Amino acid sequence: MKQLQTVQELMDGCVHFFEQQFYSPNRIERYRFLWKNKLIPFMFQKSFLYYDPSVGEEYIRYNIGGSILPIERDIIRSIKVLNEFQEKGTIRRAYRKPITRELSGEIGCLMNRYLLHLECLRRSKITISAHRLFLSRFLFYLKNKQISNIEEIIESHISSFVSTQTKNQIGVVSAIRLFFRFLFEERIIKLDLTTVIQHYKWVSRAKLPSVYTAKEVFQIESSINRDNATGKRNYAMTLLASRLGLRASDIAHLTFRNIDWENSTIKLSQFKTGKVIDLPLLADVGDAIIDYLKYGRKKSASPYIFLYASAPFTAMTNGSISCALGLIVGSSGVDTTARRHGPHAMRHSLASRFLENQVSIPVISEALGHQSITNTMSYLRIDVESLRQCALNVPLVEPSFYEQEGGTFYE
Repeated sequence: MKQLQTVQELMDGCVHFFEQQFYSPNRIERYRFLWKNKLIPFMFQKSFLYYDPSVGEEYIRYNIGGSILPIERDIIRSIKVLNEFQEKGTIRRAYRKPITRELSGEIGCLMNRYLLHLECLRRSKITISAHRLFLSRFLFYLKNKQISNIEEIIESHISSFVSTQTKNQIGVVSAIRLFFRFLFEERIIKLDLTTVIQHYKWVSRAKLPSVYTAKEVFQIESSINRDNATGKRNYAMTLLASRLGLRASDIAHLTFRNIDWENSTIKLSQFKTGKVIDLPLLADVGDAIIDYLKYGRKKSASPYIFLYASAPFTAMTNGSISCALGLIVGSSGVDTTARRHGPHAMRHSLASRFLENQVSIPVISEALGHQSITNTMSYLRIDVESLRQCALNVPLVEPSFYEQEGGTFYE
């Protein structure tokens, strides 16, 4: 883009971009109003001929007070739009800045070194991210205790920190244990502090996977209004979860290259595990995707199939898909009391249908893309009919048992 631009040139470029990306006329008009009636008068008053980000910063300082009102929030966004378009020639979808968990100081450097070690071991990004979260909490705890040197950490610090972690306690203990094991094996510390939590006890309450009956799943699918673009998209995403058991992350990362229309298959590398799976493209699933692509999806060069329903129509994220499917289940009329209602519940429900139809565990494991059959075995807990067949008859107790001691044994 040009380095020196009048604000009118920049405005025209932004509006043209908005129109190409199918922004709503109301939204475009809102930006145009703020630029013409707020920004341009300010630039004229200050004798600014050309626009650059420094002009935008001064304009925001001039207009924004202490607490930000809705109109002021729009002003800030209108300036960010101009800055981004001038710098990159495009405008990204507004999003919340991800939380960065900096691991600073001597102990933080060792934690980063440990996380790099996990990368070398080819641990998944999800695992490394979880360890970073737990270690950042531990580091925050240590800083509050005025501890800045790894040699200052003693057993009571570890046990005290773990006792404060009421959520994800198993994950916290695992991350702390592996971190100190790494430090000990690398001879960074002399004392093996993993012994503190080697036999750490916690109460683990087994939770049954949330499942829905075939009738309930059908009701959920049927509740989606497919008369509009969003409904067509949501219906296709729901079928991928309910009929093929795809995770939200795999639905979000589904591209055109993953679908083999000629052979009616979907082949992809799972985002969570990296395992490649090859699934049949069922007729109703294929029809739903085609309906969305032809009549619901906005024109876009994005390789990803599922896009946001509002401009600038970028690829949906794992979280947005989970949220969308959760809202669908919640508004379907199906009773969700004491049951989760996201895409994973659809995955569990599919596994339940497999078990009801007496599909073998290895086949279910392959269909769901599990890395180990052990993961699939957990679904046996929800196969009530099969468990009922395993029940043994309780033998009758002979009357003589109750007549011991002259019939007074159980009085």
